[in-house]
Amino acid sequence: MTSDGALVLAVPKGRIQKELMPLLAKAGVVPERAFDDPDSRQLQFATNDPGLSLVRVRSFDVASFVAFGAAQLGVAGHDVLLEFDDPEIYAPLDLGIGRCRIMVAEPVELSKTDDPSRWSHVRVATKYPNVARRHFAARGVQAECIKLNGAIELAPRLGLCRRIVDLVSTGRTLAENGLEEVEHIAHVTSRLAVNRSALKTRPREIGAWIERFRQAVDAAAA
Repeated sequence: MTSDGALVLAVPKGRIQKELMPLLAKAGVVPERAFDDPDSRQLQFATNDPGLSLVRVRSFDVASFVAFGAAQLGVAGHDVLLEFDDPEIYAPLDLGIGRCRIMVAEPVELSKTDDPSRWSHVRVATKYPNVARRHFAARGVQAECIKLNGAIELAPRLGLCRRIVDLVSTGRTLAENGLEEVEHIAHVTSRLAVNRSALKTRPREIGAWIERFRQAVDAAAA
């Protein structure tokens, strides 16, 4: 069990959690064994440091946990922070993990003749409607965004829309669904996110963790 005064670090399940493990080790954090078990149904985990516990949640939920103070710290993708866009979240450190990009994609056949610079109106399926609207608005393009939480690559094939805005890592999933990247929106890495109110009330503790993670990132890059 963790102490009542322990800080909580929210970590996204899946690939980012795996990439985070070496950084946690370099920061001197050893979670209890179940944390690294993908089949475990446990959600909160003690660590070797009584001042820190971990919670494992969905990637988009990290931002909610941090913004509303349920977790004082979190590991959040830049994509999540851009979409959530909450002033209560401060992201002081790029952890350099989870590298990918937010892209506009469309069917390969359409891309052969399409010219994105001539778009005036687009309909896209995406789990990033706020990011997509801001991107297209900056270009003077009116965007109709259909919010989906999964299977986004199916949208053009089934006639829901002609284009999607999605997170891309290797591009394999796009290719397997007959889609091609046509416009770049943002580079993405995971950041250390901090609740601003907690930083004001517990500056020494949170500042110390920011520095520990900064040193871990530097050590990983060396």
